[in-house]
Amino acid sequence: MVEVRLSRVRVDLTSSTPVVLLQETEGAHRSLPIFIGPPEAASIALALQGVEPPRPMTHDLMELLLDALGARLLRVVVTELRESTFYAELQIRAGERDLAVSCRPSDGIALAARTHSPLYVADDLMDAEGLVIEPDEDDVREAGTPEELVDEFQKFLDTISPEDFTP
Repeated sequence: MVEVRLSRVRVDLTSSTPVVLLQETEGAHRSLPIFIGPPEAASIALALQGVEPPRPMTHDLMELLLDALGARLLRVVVTELRESTFYAELQIRAGERDLAVSCRPSDGIALAARTHSPLYVADDLMDAEGLVIEPDEDDVREAGTPEELVDEFQKFLDTISPEDFTP
């Protein structure tokens, strides 16, 4: 497994779809881009900013359930790409048991952002799909802090309307 960090939450300009970039923490610093839905991108952005809503949202509820059950999220692993769809799993410790629960990568990332759990990508997946993204001028200027990721995503949210998501 390759350890990665959430490098960016961006919006693909051609599709107006949010994308997360998971970047290797060591080695060639390859990045794995994963397109995600706007609600999941918003959830990730809120977690990165440390915003606690007055009532738990879905990923907050997942964190509360883990706590209530005395379990903890060990890591999130993006496991494979099948028919243009990424798959992931939550690796959880509950008492003496280690469990693997299938999930969407975006849900796993959102939960990891709340629990400060590490993110990984399967070696063969990173070898096949990882990209070395050369920094452009904008990348050099931005430090990639959680606040900057949230600001960038907030700008995207300010430009869309519900009609943008109807077929």
